[in-house]
Amino acid sequence: MSVFTPVDRAQLEVFLDRFELGRLIDHRGIAGGTENSNFFVATEQGEYVLTLIERGPVADLPFLIELLDRLQRADLPVPYAIRDRDGQALQQLNQRPALLQPRLPGRHVEHSDPSHCLALGQMLARLHKASADSGLQRRSDRGLEWMSREATGLLQRSEPGARQLLQSALDVLERLQRERPALPEAMLHGDLFRDNVLFEGHHLTGLIDFYNAFSGWALYDVAICVNDWCLADDGGLDSRRAEALLAGYASQRRFTALEAENWPDLLRVAALRFWLSRQLAADRHAEHSGVLIKEPEHFRRLLECHRQVAVGLPLAL
Repeated sequence: MSVFTPVDRAQLEVFLDRFELGRLIDHRGIAGGTENSNFFVATEQGEYVLTLIERGPVADLPFLIELLDRLQRADLPVPYAIRDRDGQALQQLNQRPALLQPRLPGRHVEHSDPSHCLALGQMLARLHKASADSGLQRRSDRGLEWMSREATGLLQRSEPGARQLLQSALDVLERLQRERPALPEAMLHGDLFRDNVLFEGHHLTGLIDFYNAFSGWALYDVAICVNDWCLADDGGLDSRRAEALLAGYASQRRFTALEAENWPDLLRVAALRFWLSRQLAADRHAEHSGVLIKEPEHFRRLLECHRQVAVGLPLAL
């Protein structure tokens, strides 16, 4: 179970006394996370998710709270921080910053189909449109510069096949850092994998886990989603699902010609980012029992598949 900081019942009962949520009924840790400690909490008033923040600067949490409040006001199905009796959203529990949020309905999709991908593309575009003019800014701590540094370090200790792949990716990063193409920007979720989206049937009911949200190229967020939701059995992209996701997005926000030009490289960068972060997590937690370690090689193989990208962006004529 991916819980770094345990919370027992007595501690949680004291914590919940700050809120108007009634008596604690039950709580349990949530498996699947790699960076924060998460718990399902049931009270007399409903069901909630408690998150203890394990990574990242505490100073960024007011940004997260404001972003989620804004997205909720735009009628997006997102969690938001519940205020206590004193109107405070950001809490403390076991020496960790803590947020208590409503538990959204729905379940994760294990095997996506084109209708799931269409709905996700539409919702992602709505997220970007709702945040593009918000004035919110947050720099990613795992942006292009971080990727260049980590890829260089990994290259030096890798076998020849991986070194060639990493060198090609470093060339892409160098171009993007040098040119800084003027692609449309917004607030990005940054981690919108299947385990961060909820569905009831084919109705999308929730986008969760915004702790990696940052400002940047909207197209990069699209690439992250396609790299998880639209994979074929052979490891490349499934064209039907990828085209559905991209069409759903374009129905809410049109892609630009410059985005179409940079699309293959953004797919490659999105694959590289999660290869590097998973490798870093695997190295850091290799000796820690109970911590979920996701497979770094999955994204290495995907990056290899992205040497050739056959699915392009839909552009209005």
